Amino acid sequence: MTRSERLDPLIRVAQQRQDAVAKQLAEREKTVNEQQQRLDLLKDYADSFTLSPAGSTLSPAMLANHVAFRGKLDVAVKQQTQAVDTSVQHREIERTRLMLASRNSKVLEQLAASYRADELYEAGRREQRELDDIGARRVRAAQEGGTP
Repeated sequence: MTRSERLDPLIRVAQQRQDAVAKQLAEREKTVNEQQQRLDLLKDYADSFTLSPAGSTLSPAMLANHVAFRGKLDVAVKQQTQAVDTSVQHREIERTRLMLASRNSKVLEQLAASYRADELYEAGRREQRELDDIGARRVRAAQEGGTP
């Protein structure tokens, strides 16, 4: 087994790891998008919940309920914003992991390619040396008066 062939299982494992990390990144991206959509919906709902429509009056009890509800909405928006930020951080971690896994795969592939090139060069040198030996034997045999 040649050096380049010995690297093939390592390359396969590195590519499998890269594929697994890519899947995790896709899941993180999906999570970020879902969380961002929830945040956008929550913000839209909170923005649409204005203090009071023009021309209407609220009783003190309704105003207190309204203010309390609006406070809960603001807390929910903050929590969802934090959830989005956390999801974005996790996505960036996965993106970095994918970059590292990709780099690892590429390094192994380049190393295997270099080994293959060396092996081809050595095979060419061996073949040329064999041809040179055959030619030298023929010349020697011709000089000694024998036939090849």
